[in-house]
Amino acid sequence: MSSTTALDIGFAGTAPSRAARAIFLGGLAAGILDAIDALIAYKLVLGFDPVPIYQFVASGLLGQSAFSGGITTALLGLLIHFFIAFSAAAAFCLASLKLEFLRKRPVAAGLAFGVLVYAVMNYIVIPLSAIAASPFSLPLFLNGIVGHACLVGLPISFLARRHIAPHVG
Repeated sequence: MSSTTALDIGFAGTAPSRAARAIFLGGLAAGILDAIDALIAYKLVLGFDPVPIYQFVASGLLGQSAFSGGITTALLGLLIHFFIAFSAAAAFCLASLKLEFLRKRPVAAGLAFGVLVYAVMNYIVIPLSAIAASPFSLPLFLNGIVGHACLVGLPISFLARRHIAPHVG
């Protein structure tokens, strides 16, 4: 006999629904943990409050005008942040359906995936966006690598393993 939780509503036991659950929970966990990490790191290193942090994210779409948009552009930045987190979770979860080693080695796979997410964001996505170049900061770089490995990659990997791995050959 199985018990049903609030998270099971709308996610029946089919493979697509298990993957959807893993993507939803992984994206939510990674988005929240990465947001908390960014708020702490950017406050400690640069003295930034939350609004400019997420205006910075929105500046990827809006350019410098994001910084004059107040809370509206900060909320847009937060929305973009979670879009990226859910996209990362979807990429990992869907890949884990085909690549057994992602399910069998969740710690190594999660840590490596988090570093990969950091690299893609910082060396491909951001340079192609409207975000203005900023000076290199060793503390933020190290925090970004470790934070993405532990707070993005690991939660996504563990949630994929929990919701997908037991049901995939």
